[in-house]
Amino acid sequence: MKSVFVDSHYWVAIARPNDQWADRAKRAKGNLENVLLVTTDEVLSEFLAALSKGGPKLRQGAVKMVRAILDNPNVKVVPQARDGFLSGLERYERRKDKEYSLTDCISMNAMESRSISEVTTVPTSDSAIYTNS
Repeated sequence: MKSVFVDSHYWVAIARPNDQWADRAKRAKGNLENVLLVTTDEVLSEFLAALSKGGPKLRQGAVKMVRAILDNPNVKVVPQARDGFLSGLERYERRKDKEYSLTDCISMNAMESRSISEVTTVPTSDSAIYTNS
């Protein structure tokens, strides 16, 4: 089964009502059937942080969504680990010319270790959600 990495921007666009990327995220979701979605505990933590100031209803919806992700057999969530943190920190340190977050670096390491070359995300620019090799 093909694997695609999913980052926090995608999860936010799916979860947040009236998100500017919601329509594109929902269309992308339709293209993600019959694939194994891979994400990390760090990505889910970033997702929860992004929705933390949205009020009680949005916070509760975010928790419900994370629990559904964790229980979904079509989603592999890579657990947090000290080794993963340290290898992410090393990548972060080596990429001084980039604006990668630590979560981005941990995600890239998770993708490399699983030979995943496609990511579904919502870019922070005006471009569309993409699945990119």
